[in-house]
Amino acid sequence: MKNFLIIGNSVACLGAIESIRSTDKDSSITVVSDETYPAYSRPAIAHYLAGEIDEGSMLCRDEDFYKKMNIETIFGKKAVRLDTKNKIVTLNNREKVHYDRLLIATGGTPFIPPFKGTGKAHILTFTAWDDAKKIRERLDGVKKAVIIGGGLIGLCVAEALERLGVEVIIVELADRILSPALDEKASGILAEGLKEEGIKILTQDTVLEITGSKTKVSSVTLKSGKKILCDMVIVAIGVRPNMEIAQGTDIKVDRGILVDDTMQTNIKDIYAAGDVTQSYDSLYGTSRVTPIWPRAYIQGGIAGLNMAGHAQKYPGGFDMNSLVFYDMPIMSVGIHTPREEGFEILTKWEPEEKVYQKLVLKDGVLKGFIIVGNIENAGILTGLIKEKISVENFKERILEEDFGFTSFPKELRDKKLREE
Repeated sequence: MKNFLIIGNSVACLGAIESIRSTDKDSSITVVSDETYPAYSRPAIAHYLAGEIDEGSMLCRDEDFYKKMNIETIFGKKAVRLDTKNKIVTLNNREKVHYDRLLIATGGTPFIPPFKGTGKAHILTFTAWDDAKKIRERLDGVKKAVIIGGGLIGLCVAEALERLGVEVIIVELADRILSPALDEKASGILAEGLKEEGIKILTQDTVLEITGSKTKVSSVTLKSGKKILCDMVIVAIGVRPNMEIAQGTDIKVDRGILVDDTMQTNIKDIYAAGDVTQSYDSLYGTSRVTPIWPRAYIQGGIAGLNMAGHAQKYPGGFDMNSLVFYDMPIMSVGIHTPREEGFEILTKWEPEEKVYQKLVLKDGVLKGFIIVGNIENAGILTGLIKEKISVENFKERILEEDFGFTSFPKELRDKKLREE
């Protein structure tokens, strides 16, 4: 019998619980979370804010999940100190929790830059369920909102607020929105679509100061000198790995908590999974911070199996972004905007249909792609990247409208059929 302790209660935690319980029905599992909710879908908070789903639809598992899995939960309490030698975690109420094996799955924390006015009550973030609730509570009388940041979080909250009738202005420091996930062309298509819906976008600018009273924002001043009157400000610049619990310990960290291919840290019996980690990227061949929801679940599952004594290696992952804004589907996977020589790029653009496809290859192998408008074949392309299959003999076919499994050369089709 072991004592498993998991800090954090998002999708990596669920992966770990389900893996542990698949092999160990009896050992104790304790989950500590500073939030008060059962595990919920963080990507769904924009839909909750817009009123498109109710609270019940936010949950990732049935309400009796923890009971069925025989999990002890400590919700609404924060893990503040970790004693790696004596295997003790101290909570903010001074309670001490002992463990035999520990999983750190604390996710990310919003980054708020040091501009003037960050103490104003109407300056909000948007990464958690409580953030969405705070915004909903304060919407009365809000006519115009400024979103600082044109990344995924910023665009999600912008669409939700626009659907609620709020005038939205996005302020982005980079030269385009979603710059880490999209190339210039795809970003431009998306930006045009957002503008058609009434969302204003200001790029290559940033907020220097936020003015207002203790309870209400009145304006923001940009680096360009422009002043924007507004009723609400939401900081959505991005998140950083929440490594606070590892600080002051001998756990090795870089941009995230460093883990090996079993998701174990440099300290025996301490594992990490999800957005808090810096783990192996199979395309770049190095460890990177990649905050992706499905990847967090997979990492949690790998960590759980190893914690339970069943050796399992994490094969590595790669960037995958699947987005839908105003019914416009977009996917970017892998290395989509290479900064080095030696890559081959194939593109297709159909302006009337607003369909854009971009393939990035190296030595005949697909390394990444961007698709806007028609993502029907995204699963096939992702599989080609994962399996590192040469597409040299049929690469031109990939951009054709009727491309599919039957477009593969016969020998490759036969091989895939044998594998299935």
